[in-house]
Formats: sequence, structure tokens, C-alpha cells
Amino acid sequence: MKYSKRDLVVLSLLIIFCGALLNCCKREKVVSLRSLLIEMTDRESLTRFPVPFYNLKQFSSYDRRSDLEGLSNWFANSDYTHFTGVDSSAGRKEYILFDAEGPGAVVRWWMTFAGEGSSDGILRIYIDGNNKPVIEENVLKLLSGHLLAGPPLSTSVSPESEPHQRGHNLYLPIPYKKQCRITYECDAVVITPESRKPSIYYNICYRQYEKGTRVVSFSLNELAHASELITGTNGLLEAPDLTAGRVNKKHLLSLAIQANDSAQLVISDKRSAISRIILKLEAENRPQALQSTVISISFDDHRTIWVPAGHFFGTAYRETTSSTFFSSVDNELKMESYWLMPFRKNCIIRLINFGGEEVKADLQAETTYYRWDRKSMYFGASWHEYHQIEAAGSELTGGSGLHRDISFADIAGQGVYAGDAITVLNSVDAWWGEGDEKIYVDGESFPSSFGTGTEDYYGYAWCRPEVFTHPFIAQPDGSGNFHPGTSVNMRYRSLDAIPFRTRISSNIELWHWLPAVINYSLTTYWYTIPPFTISIKPDPESVKRPVPADPSSPKNML
Repeated sequence: MKYSKRDLVVLSLLIIFCGALLNCCKREKVVSLRSLLIEMTDRESLTRFPVPFYNLKQFSSYDRRSDLEGLSNWFANSDYTHFTGVDSSAGRKEYILFDAEGPGAVVRWWMTFAGEGSSDGILRIYIDGNNKPVIEENVLKLLSGHLLAGPPLSTSVSPESEPHQRGHNLYLPIPYKKQCRITYECDAVVITPESRKPSIYYNICYRQYEKGTRVVSFSLNELAHASELITGTNGLLEAPDLTAGRVNKKHLLSLAIQANDSAQLVISDKRSAISRIILKLEAENRPQALQSTVISISFDDHRTIWVPAGHFFGTAYRETTSSTFFSSVDNELKMESYWLMPFRKNCIIRLINFGGEEVKADLQAETTYYRWDRKSMYFGASWHEYHQIEAAGSELTGGSGLHRDISFADIAGQGVYAGDAITVLNSVDAWWGEGDEKIYVDGESFPSSFGTGTEDYYGYAWCRPEVFTHPFIAQPDGSGNFHPGTSVNMRYRSLDAIPFRTRISSNIELWHWLPAVINYSLTTYWYTIPPFTISIKPDPESVKRPVPADPSSPKNML
């Protein structure tokens, strides 16, 4: 077919218009400090595959000898005072913690320190290639000293720990259009081939947005304009308002569930989402009921949740308390979940009693209207236990040093990784959690998240046993950190949630100081778009095992 000159002009204009329209759609969202703060407390944003898309990555001080999986140094443990370079251009020595091209945003920042002068240094944040830092301040004032934001966006944990033994956390997002560099000037740092002193640990999570994403870079002016929003965000994180702008319907189930029996609650509210689940269990052996009563949930005939009730709500088989942005457990052991769980047609919640005695269950599920679209995802949660797993122990303390990586979950499909929790039953007088997280996304050959220790991943530091609760991290029980007993750690993700297009493999090292036999259970939270597959399957035999009557006695774990 022959086109006239006029036809070609019209066709060219049409192509230009369509390209502009597609580009406009792609760029319709402008990322800024304000937009990220709003997203942080918007539970609905987690239920949709992110637009604009981003990769979640991490800079950390992990031991650089851990370069190739399978080699002897893969579990190297000197995870401190490693930097990506040194900048001496300003006539001073600035160690580079973070250096990333934009568009992007720092979304979770953790540090801790040991040794004289380690926390006396100056942090500098450079944005978009400017030689003048947008922030230049003492590291503790910047991270947890409320210079940029009050708590809980800026905080240290546990508040019951000595200040020098805390993990320092900053959740205030720092977006950048072209580039961000973070440096640390510390006169105490001395690095030789034999040693690295003092000990400076860091994990900095960031979003790397797809090219073309519009970003308003962080500045002191942007910070000042967002001051009221920062205050409001802190308030929402501390005391979430689950009813704002929503009309919630309540669905109730209250009955006694006999041993090896189940009960279910069927919800047929179309275009809805579960906004809250409240569960209370009563039994003669309530710790056992928390482990042996499984919550199983299907959405539109997709079963995506199968987790022991206590583990799902973050208390495991222990009677603890906590209050986070996504869950809470009070003094009466009333357990609540605040994950938003959308569905199109129906939802079935089953409580399955795998225990040997009757369990009285009071269940309340609240639903709210939800607009389902092509980016919407189903919520999921999985659980499994490494029962009586052998920890190798360090060669320095009589062990073999043959540590291993264990799996939270491998998921094939498209979705978002939204958090995890661990329950460890320790059997000896030593720290069990030197292990680093290693998270591979979409076929990576090296993990884009490689951490510096289990307690660092969960936001605290130095194996401390003191309890704490925070909107995104919590340790409701740390009694097993140094001695025989149970430890429960949780990490929920908001801005640091990890999108995956084809698969995700989330792992953590089993790295215990002593040779020991321990129990290590892992709960994982995620959103997915069917079809998908997950490596973790329901395991009724595991939940039937007796829980330790006295966790401080290792003989009770057998």
C-alpha cells in the first residue's frame, strides 16, 4: 500500500502521540519524599505489583571474602569496616558506604558500632553528583538521634539495651534523581592486611527504579515541607488507624475445635479484602495450641496461607506481647493481623487442630471494599521448621566451621516479598545468629541482599536478648540468644519490600558459635500473582510435635 505525504504526517504524529501517552503512563507517578512517606503507611500499595517498577538492593559491610558460593570463604564472618572505596577529593578521608546511580531511594538504613571512636564520625549524604553534602552530621544524630525524623522512623533498639549495644535504624526515605553517595569520615578507622578497626557495621537497602522514573531528589527544603507528614507518619506507624476511609464488615466464628478436627469461616464479599484478623485460642496447654492450631486461608480457590497460628501472628508457641504495623499480641494473648488480603469472589479461613486436645477458638475477620485490577496480588504466608538441625559451630570454639544456608522460601512467579520471622530454640550457652541473609531475585548469580548477621537483619545488634517492638521489627522473646531457650525475631517490609518478576530465593546462614542441635523455624510473608509455585509445603507432622514445656531446658526440645 502506498501512503500519501499527508498520510505519513498523520501516521508520524499518531506514533509520537502514542509514544508520549505510553511514556506518560509509565511516568505518571512522581517519586518523592512525600510520596514515599504516604506509600509507607498505605497497606493497599503492597497488594499491587509496583508501578513504577524497582529492584530492591542492599549495600552492606559483609565480609568481602564471601565472593563465590561454595568456596571456603562463603561463610566468612568479619562483616565490619568493609567499604566500597575511599574518597579523598575534599582533603579528608571519606569511606564510601553507599554509591548508586539513580533514579532510586534509600528506604532502610541500619548501623551498629564497637571500638573506641567507631561512632564518633561524620556521615555525609551527597545527592545527584553535588560536591556539597545535603546532610553532614554525626552518625548517631543522623540515624537515631531524631535529626531528620522522630521515632519510630528514627530509632535505636532495644531501648532496654545499653546505648552502645543497640542497632540504629533510619526508615526515613531518601530519594534521588541521578545519584546518591553516602560516606563516613572516622579518624579511628585503621585498615591493614591483618586487621580492620574499629568495628563499623551497616546495611543500607535501596530502591533502584526503572529508567525514566520521575524522582524529586531529597533536600533540606523537601524535608522541611514534609515535616507535618513526617509527624503524621510516625503517628500512623505507632497507632495504625485501620478504619480510616473504610467501611469494615465483621465475620465471626466461635466454637470448640476437637483434636484432629477443623472449622472454617466462608466469606463471600465480592471485590473485598480482609483488613484485620483477630484470633484468641484457649486450651489446657495453650503453648501447644499456638503451635498445633494451623490457620489456612484460600482466596478465590488459591490456598496461599498455611501457618501455625502463633507463628502467623508473631508469638510462636510463647505467650509474648508485641505491637507492629502488621500484627499485635496483647497481654491476654489476643492475636491480630493487619495485612491487607484482597480477593475477587470469596475467601475461606480454616482453623485446623492438629493437636491432641480441644481448642476453643474465637475468630473475627473484618473485610473492606477493594478495587481489584491487573496489578492486584494475593497475600500468602508459609512456615516450616528445621527440627533438630545440626549447627556446625565455629572452628574457634571446637566446631567444624562447615556452616550452611537454609531457606525461608523459594517462590517462582511474580510477586513481592513482604517479610519474615524466625523462632529459634537454642540448646547451648552461645549465640546462634551470626548468619547473614542472602536473597536472590530473578536469577541473580550473587545475592542483591547480603547482610552482616541475623540480629542486624532484624534491626537490633550484638545478640542482645532484651525485648523490643517497633512497627517493622520486633523481638518479643530473646531469652535464647545467649542461653538455652527461645528467641523470636520479626521483620516486616514496607518500602523495603522486594518485587520479583520471575522468582525469589530467600535464605539465611545457619551460623552458630558452638556445635549444637537446635530447632529453627521460619515464617515468610509475600504477595503473588497466580500462577506461582513455592518450595514450602504444609507439614502437619511438624506442628504435631510437643513444644518445650520449659524452653530453658534443652532436653525438652527432643
